[in-house]
Amino acid sequence: METLTTVEVPAAEIPSRDRVTNVLKRHTRWLRFTDFVVVAAAVMLAQAAKFGPPSEPVQGTSFRFSYELLSVLIGLAWCFSLIVYKTADAKVLGLGADEYRRSLAATLRVFGLTAIIAMVFQIDIARSYLALSFPVGALGLLLSRWLWRKWLTKQRRRGEYSSRVLVVGAHDDLNRVVRRLDQLPEAGYRVVGAALLDGPESGSLNISGHVVDVVGPPETIVSAVLRARADAVVVAGQTKPRFEYIRDLGWALEEIRAELIVASELTNIAGPRIHVRPVEGLPLVHVELPDYEGAKLFVKRTADFLVSAVGFVALLPVFIAVAIAIKLDSKGPVFFRQERIGLRGKPFGMWKFRSMVANAQDDLDSVLDAEDGFRVFYKAKKDPRVTRLGRILRRYSIDELPQLINVLAGDMALVGPRPQIQREVDLYDNHLTRRLYVKPGITGLWQVSGRNNLSPDDSARLDLYYVENWSLTTDMRILARTLRAVYASEGAY
Repeated sequence: METLTTVEVPAAEIPSRDRVTNVLKRHTRWLRFTDFVVVAAAVMLAQAAKFGPPSEPVQGTSFRFSYELLSVLIGLAWCFSLIVYKTADAKVLGLGADEYRRSLAATLRVFGLTAIIAMVFQIDIARSYLALSFPVGALGLLLSRWLWRKWLTKQRRRGEYSSRVLVVGAHDDLNRVVRRLDQLPEAGYRVVGAALLDGPESGSLNISGHVVDVVGPPETIVSAVLRARADAVVVAGQTKPRFEYIRDLGWALEEIRAELIVASELTNIAGPRIHVRPVEGLPLVHVELPDYEGAKLFVKRTADFLVSAVGFVALLPVFIAVAIAIKLDSKGPVFFRQERIGLRGKPFGMWKFRSMVANAQDDLDSVLDAEDGFRVFYKAKKDPRVTRLGRILRRYSIDELPQLINVLAGDMALVGPRPQIQREVDLYDNHLTRRLYVKPGITGLWQVSGRNNLSPDDSARLDLYYVENWSLTTDMRILARTLRAVYASEGAY
């Protein structure tokens, strides 16, 4: 690679330093306003519920003041904490759990600080006031942030409220990054051009249906940023020499107020497992080992058991109704039990409501011939063995409900890779065998990301990503997204 070409830009043509976040400034202001409304409503509700108008005074060792003043002080501190924790930072909006985590952390800090101040100065604050205001406020903040995220995601899928980015890299690396950004428009990055290390310096590229203009060689990327009015440059994969190019590019982009983003080559590792520790100018990237045992796994198992037990009891009327409907629809048993491969390759019997004709297994080979053979993540789109009622059960995943029994028995979890039959496992390569490092689940990451509409490669990638990076927070998010995916019935057949 040649030396990076820099350009002299008149000050009047240099964009604002806040260029990347300009598109979100109005959105950020609305977030701040709704935060203020939620916090004010929480403290006012707690005060009204505890005391009503007028409230009792707050007693201290040598002073007293009204709960109205206390509510104002707590509300201001709460809103200030939300700002300090950067809960409306452009980098956490639209995707991931950081926005929610920061909101909860800011709330907990104010709650803890209030308790400490009350103890140190011996201020007698009603416990019920605090016990109501902070949980209500926290839930209100999470709900409002979720609603705003839904709105922002809708806007970004239209191409709005997103940063314009140029991607630099070799063809394969560039293809990988552009595809991922296209698949997640809610992340807020819109690719408007590319510079290839190993390809033409002009023309266009067709990446999974996305036509990307080639803006020139990597050496002239700074000029291309100005021409394309881009907000950032994404470096995908290796550049040669890597350090010098990225260092010089960062300095050059700083001059024109654009952002430098380096796409990690640790493609299957999530942020919480990555920690950067600078040692005398050398940034060391620490990658934590995945969690396959320990206290967190015990909490997951306990939560799975409790939720499944409650769900099984609550859904008993549904079980009875579905069982009757299956008996009336076609001949055969109500349940279908099939051997699947679970944790560490151990087989177990998985339960489902029968959605096919009773002799479905005998006709499998004829279906495989029509579908061009067997493969990993195999599922026929138009399987003639599925009954009329079975299509409805599959569309809304009702046939999966008996797997709550498998969760109670400890063979499955609520969230995890889908359990597959031995015939599929026999096709695994060395990478796919990592699916067996955790318990299989009723729902999982690929089920809520497109289900059977995904390619086998994308399904495998999402399953491996979950195995490497699972957490209790991720499980809760997947369960919440499962409800939406089941309602939309996207990719279900």
